[in-house]
Amino acid sequence: MSDMKQDVEELEGAPVLNSREKKFLKGLAHSLAVGVQIGKEDLTPSLIDATKLELDRHELVKVKIGKSSGLDKKEASEKLPLLTESSFVQLIGKTIVLYKENKEIVKDKRIRLPR
Repeated sequence: MSDMKQDVEELEGAPVLNSREKKFLKGLAHSLAVGVQIGKEDLTPSLIDATKLELDRHELVKVKIGKSSGLDKKEASEKLPLLTESSFVQLIGKTIVLYKENKEIVKDKRIRLPR
């Protein structure tokens, strides 16, 4: 078993968003620029760290799977939220949208999900 596969199997599930929350976050993500690019190295520890850093800074992040990557987009959209302890929002084309709440961001700058 590969190290990455084993790592994914050992992780707890990421928080699941309801349909209302996902719809809200998709609207916010529409105008976002890509925050992280996956290249030919696929899901490396440094890519996971970069994604976590972007999530800590912005809460909502677009991750683009590059043309040089051999990574399957469906598989990546399942593994990446687990590896980054974030919530999957959507997969559109080869772009994955992730969300992770950060309570350390100034309150008026945080994303407030609908209830």
